[in-house]
Amino acid sequence: MLHRLREIFANCCVKWRCALVEFGGESDHVQLLIDGHPSMNLARMIGNLKTVSARLIRKEFKQHLSKYFWKVRFWNNAYALVSAGGHANIETLLAYIQDQEKPSC
Repeated sequence: MLHRLREIFANCCVKWRCALVEFGGESDHVQLLIDGHPSMNLARMIGNLKTVSARLIRKEFKQHLSKYFWKVRFWNNAYALVSAGGHANIETLLAYIQDQEKPSC
């Protein structure tokens, strides 16, 4: 599922004229490092990423998800955004994503 999520997010980023630089995921969340223009409407983009990915993952993994997932919402409403610069440089963000737990999927 994580491999498919990466594809979905990468495709969405292309449509938003940005690039998915790095992707990491665990059993309960994902991390994305995205290279985009500073003027992007980040809230709309995150909403679009969640909507598109939820629709496709539910459709493509319906049988598998039915064993574990029964909620109306696929993603939590919350998200965190961190920009590079200041206290968090790009190398720090990249290392954080790469060092996350690697699920056996």
